[in-house]
Amino acid sequence: MRIEMPAERSGELVAALVDVWERSVRATHDFLVESDIALLRREVGPGVEGVAALAVAYGADGAPCGFAGMQDGRLEMLFVAPEARGRGVGSALLSLAVERFGVEALDVNEQNPQAVGFYEHEGFVVAGRSPVDDAGRPWPILRMRLERERR
Repeated sequence: MRIEMPAERSGELVAALVDVWERSVRATHDFLVESDIALLRREVGPGVEGVAALAVAYGADGAPCGFAGMQDGRLEMLFVAPEARGRGVGSALLSLAVERFGVEALDVNEQNPQAVGFYEHEGFVVAGRSPVDDAGRPWPILRMRLERERR
């Protein structure tokens, strides 16, 4: 695996990352129905294009297998393809986000216990909760912050 900070966010790269996002979400976000995924999918490309800093993890085959977006000390997005989970991709992306971009905060879907557990393992703690996401949709969000030195 290698991680790069792409100089350009080509349409081809954005499409590949949207695909990673969708496969990741289908594997971990059991609370979403098909119409939710279709709605959210339209937001992912613009989010990838607009985030201040983007890191992309590439697998041995040269294809993207994960990505993270950072802005203003926050982790705005981190998704790993199902076939790459458990191989250190998420941890490597999060380490880069914390060490290089000063990430100290993130939001995570409360209904995604795998992600909550991952962030807790990496030193983040719940600092607050919202019963809805930032767009007012009925998906509770946990506001997490980095509390201690990461393992």
